[in-house]
Amino acid sequence: MSTLWEKITQDCKLITLPDVYIRLKEIIDSPEYRLEDVADTIRSDPALTTRILKLINSPYFGLASKIETVFRAVSLLGTQQIHDLTLATCISGSLQKPSNSEFDMHWYWKRSIFCGLVAQGIARHMGLMDSERLFVCGLLFDLGHLIMNQSIPLETQQASQQSQQQSQPLVEAERQVIGLDYARVGATLMRQWSFPICLIETTEFHAEPVRAKQHPTETAMVHIAAMAADALMGNGKFGEGLANPHPATLEKTGLDLATCLSIAEQVEPGIEQILYTIYPLKKAS
Repeated sequence: MSTLWEKITQDCKLITLPDVYIRLKEIIDSPEYRLEDVADTIRSDPALTTRILKLINSPYFGLASKIETVFRAVSLLGTQQIHDLTLATCISGSLQKPSNSEFDMHWYWKRSIFCGLVAQGIARHMGLMDSERLFVCGLLFDLGHLIMNQSIPLETQQASQQSQQQSQPLVEAERQVIGLDYARVGATLMRQWSFPICLIETTEFHAEPVRAKQHPTETAMVHIAAMAADALMGNGKFGEGLANPHPATLEKTGLDLATCLSIAEQVEPGIEQILYTIYPLKKAS
């Protein structure tokens, strides 16, 4: 390979999503489909069925009564939400832990879920109807780092160290050290998988939200959520330095720093339950 970018893109091509998700997407994308077909596809994977039902019955949704069947879940939530939740539960099975021994997979997914919950919380605060989609947007914002830590771990670590030592935005440090950044890598993988443009754009531009064209509001929410999650997990103080959201994102959402921080603090207690519901990772001893 003549460049690091060629190596990463080649590695991306080797990653595939589970067959159950591919079949589900094909059904939902067809002009006419039945809810029973959607439910049958999910039921064909017992592990996926279990995780979907656990997630739907968790405080994440806050439903008044317990949902015991996949068909009931599809009927109640709709195919778009079921698609997004299936996608969320399938991603971790497609992306293995990087061989880089310093990479903390548990911390990575915990931070990603935190970002997803804050993005969803902001969407709910703004009164958006499809707030659950923002959970998935936030959840996947850092997808590129899973690929980079697997494909080019040394260069990725060097860029991270430069970012910390020089208080430099990570995307800028990565461009200087590597010649590319994690947001671009994540968006490239999403395009390969034919993900919805909203997921692609929030991933590609969350670090530079003013560049978003088709989904600027959603990108602004993920931008704020990522900074809030980072800050509450010990990386700086929200509203200061690298954890200070771009002013345009606060204007776009109509929120202030105090409200964003309050939303993050409210959703924080639910992280662990969702972590062990969506991702079959071992709890720390």
